[in-house]
Amino acid sequence: MSACLSRREAMLGGAAAAALAAGSAKAQTFVSHRPPTASRRFVSPAVEVLIKRVKAKVADPELAWLFENCFPNTLDTTVFLGEAGGKPDAFVMTGDIDCMWLRDSSAQVWPYLPLAAKAPELRTLFRGVIGRQARCILIDPYANAYMRDPSARTNLKWSLRDVTEMRPGVAERKWEIDSLCYPVRLAHGYWRATGDLTPFDAEWRQAMTVVVRTLREQQRKDGPGPYAFQRPTTLATETLMLEGRGAPTRKVGLIHSMFRPSDDACVYPFLIPSNLFAAAVLRQLAELSTEVLKDPVFAAECVAFADEVSAALKAHGMTLAPDGQPVWAFEVDGYGNALFMDDANAPGLLSLAYLGCIPHDDPVFRRTAALAWSERNPYFFKGHAAEGIGGPHAGLDLIWPMSLIMRGLNALADGDDATVLACLRTLKATHAGTGFMHEAFHKDDPSKFTRDWFAWANTLFGELIVEIADRKPALLARPLDSIA
Repeated sequence: MSACLSRREAMLGGAAAAALAAGSAKAQTFVSHRPPTASRRFVSPAVEVLIKRVKAKVADPELAWLFENCFPNTLDTTVFLGEAGGKPDAFVMTGDIDCMWLRDSSAQVWPYLPLAAKAPELRTLFRGVIGRQARCILIDPYANAYMRDPSARTNLKWSLRDVTEMRPGVAERKWEIDSLCYPVRLAHGYWRATGDLTPFDAEWRQAMTVVVRTLREQQRKDGPGPYAFQRPTTLATETLMLEGRGAPTRKVGLIHSMFRPSDDACVYPFLIPSNLFAAAVLRQLAELSTEVLKDPVFAAECVAFADEVSAALKAHGMTLAPDGQPVWAFEVDGYGNALFMDDANAPGLLSLAYLGCIPHDDPVFRRTAALAWSERNPYFFKGHAAEGIGGPHAGLDLIWPMSLIMRGLNALADGDDATVLACLRTLKATHAGTGFMHEAFHKDDPSKFTRDWFAWANTLFGELIVEIADRKPALLARPLDSIA
């Protein structure tokens, strides 16, 4: 797909769907869809060993084929490794759009972290990603996506007329809290997995100062802050009201996010999943500051900030379920107004435990996740082919495989084998013969889907299979069709 196509334009038409259906029989031979070894963007022997080990545990041939295609997709197709200032530099594009999202790039490489301690090639990759992300943040912390060439102007056709400060190197400038959270999560995870201090140089330290400063600015205690964004468009989810500042809020200590992880505009600017994520990663940054940077002053600042956001979340971040029990809201405005829904992107309500924001066994999280997977969520869709969560980004009746994967990961943590198997069956039945995950598919007809090359969803699916193989291998020991 062209990098100039928007995600909304990626829905397959009738002719493509027909061709896909015609090719589905061929896909049943389960021949690998990976590029030839010589054509792969990045090769890791450690990942190849893991693929063989896990695949040997998967008795269902189609599920094993999906895993082999999906898990290495980020490495096979999206990594551009080089050097910057004598250090590794890794640009990780999202797939069919040749730009690097801070969120997507972090999530795309995350499942390879457990291998990094014993795999020097992966340590080079992670050093490169962490360094590139720091440099992106220093270009503009309010951007969500960046160009491969840091001196280039955006080539995304939907960004060309945006009314905001577009700097060289920025592909899109939608302010999303999680864009700054994911690089911290990745850096912390890398350090915990490897003990390697190499990436945490003066440039990275400067970027972390900018992260905290930007999150503080977006509490907007002393005015609206420097960020504004408008886009000439007929789509309400693509622009911001009130001269690009977003809907009014009462300043209660929460952080404003103008856009969601889906890149859709927020209805109410206090996006609760992203604020919970911010509180969690500020504590991770405090740990890094103490143990790696040896900067107790900055660590204390991060802890105090996290405490403030956590207190504001407890005071303003919940709403009531129909039975009167408290659940996390999706968005609030500080005046008492709340929106309950969920969006398949992470962070969302369903992914809070996965991201380490809340314990899996927390009763409020359990109630929230159950309510999100129900008709109380206007973006929960149930059809002839599947049920799951979507969002306004792709449109009504379109389920995101990421929601099914996240539900499977939650169920695995809870010991709910039946739900894990149900998610696997649905994922196996809805890839439309392509051998890969997609952004979204129609609840009644999986041959209608968006984004045939979406590396985050592919790698996340691979992470699910690895987790099952390590924690509940018996669930993979028989073909899915043979398990009642």
